[in-house]
Amino acid sequence: MSTYRGGDRPARPRRRSRWFLAGGLLAGSLVVGAADVAAAADRDLSLSGLGRLTAAEARGEDDREAADPTAPERDGGRGGELGQPNTPGTGKRGVVSVPCDAAKLVAALVAANAEGGAELRLAPKCRYILTDAFQEKDQYDGGIRDAREAADAAETPGDADAPPHNPADDTAGLPVVYQPITIDGAGATIARDAQAPAFRFFTVRDGGELTLRDLELHNGRSAIEGGSVHVVHGATAVVERVTVTQSTSLSPEGGGGGIFNDGNMVVTDSTFIGNSAAGAAGKGGGLLNGGVLTLKRSEFHRNSANAYGGGLGNYRGAADVESTTFAENSAGQGGGLASFSARTTVYETELLNNTAQVGGGAANSDAVLVMRKMTIRGNTSTVNGGGISTVQGLLPLDDSVVDGNTTHGIGAGIYAAKSNLLVRGSDVTGNEAVGATSKGGGIFATAGSVAIYTSKVTGNAATVKPSGIFAEHAGARIDDESVVVENEPTNCEGSAVPIAHCFR
Repeated sequence: MSTYRGGDRPARPRRRSRWFLAGGLLAGSLVVGAADVAAAADRDLSLSGLGRLTAAEARGEDDREAADPTAPERDGGRGGELGQPNTPGTGKRGVVSVPCDAAKLVAALVAANAEGGAELRLAPKCRYILTDAFQEKDQYDGGIRDAREAADAAETPGDADAPPHNPADDTAGLPVVYQPITIDGAGATIARDAQAPAFRFFTVRDGGELTLRDLELHNGRSAIEGGSVHVVHGATAVVERVTVTQSTSLSPEGGGGGIFNDGNMVVTDSTFIGNSAAGAAGKGGGLLNGGVLTLKRSEFHRNSANAYGGGLGNYRGAADVESTTFAENSAGQGGGLASFSARTTVYETELLNNTAQVGGGAANSDAVLVMRKMTIRGNTSTVNGGGISTVQGLLPLDDSVVDGNTTHGIGAGIYAAKSNLLVRGSDVTGNEAVGATSKGGGIFATAGSVAIYTSKVTGNAATVKPSGIFAEHAGARIDDESVVVENEPTNCEGSAVPIAHCFR
């Protein structure tokens, strides 16, 4: 009996529109060990079999239109059956249409790995519902994994003491991606059944290249990293116009409720909603990056992490973020985003109404966080840094607005400890430190240094003075072009370090 419920699809309109391989590769032939996939193979579900769908069926045309010899050529001029090469010697294959059936999606991915890659087109608006993990035997990754783990252990010796992953926890509902595979979702959804055991959807192994577009991933759940997708160190992924919802990582110290990237990933025009890094020290509720990440024009809403990075966590990685919104996310540190032991650049991005204990909008620790043309508004912290917190790091803030943030501790706009904070061409306004002993409504700096150039620190409030800028054991500089006024109860009076050019 199949372990898949098959497709869950609306009525057809009048115009048709790190691990286990039971299907192993031996001398180029496909050996399918799982009974269900073997049964599917008996129904001719190889790539060529799936390709026998006509181009008209893949496009939803009726037979009369398909039979018209005068009709224009479709599918990029490939001609013939889908899945068949049109140009000898190029090695390129046509697009393979996958019917609205989860077992056929599994079979298509098994065959794609066996044949060196493929481009799959899912049935428009179909729901591919998975009820069990796909059991397969791991193909050794050539030592890249071992080298990465050895390097991590050398960099952070304590990591070597952490218990190793149990391979049984590293499960996926679909075959592991070892080859260049593109999945054009056409508005389809891949979902884990609510009663199914924990598994993510995609694991991309060393040498694998996965492209996902126009697709929703719903209710993934992993006992380790990557609730929906896990990209390992030697792998690549491109995510375009993808929505990741209600997915969870249960990793005690890892995370990536929606996606975990340890390789090279580009995410554009995508949305992460309601995902969670639920482990005790879970990181990156929407997305956790430990590799190289480019993130553009995307949205993170109502994601959560127990440790840090409610929307995005960048941990020991490099990330460039542009034109993205983080709203109503929550975490222990960095409700919207967090940069820990990492390098992160964030441009033209909004951090709105996020919450955390430290760094309601963003948290930076032992890291570099470069922020430019930011809107950081309405965020809340219960301890320090309503808008931003930086501890033992470098944080340049340019051409940005930090407005209307709240803390119940210190530093409602910005909290900086043992950090180099540069505020240039920015407004820090209307922030409130509301606790009984709260101070530094605009900026609170302890140790390190704070330098303010051509900026405004105005209209901030604190229970204990000063409410504009407070500095202790820190260098503080305000240039002649900056304005610090109308903060209540004082602008800088009460600071442990005298601050020149501050109106009292």
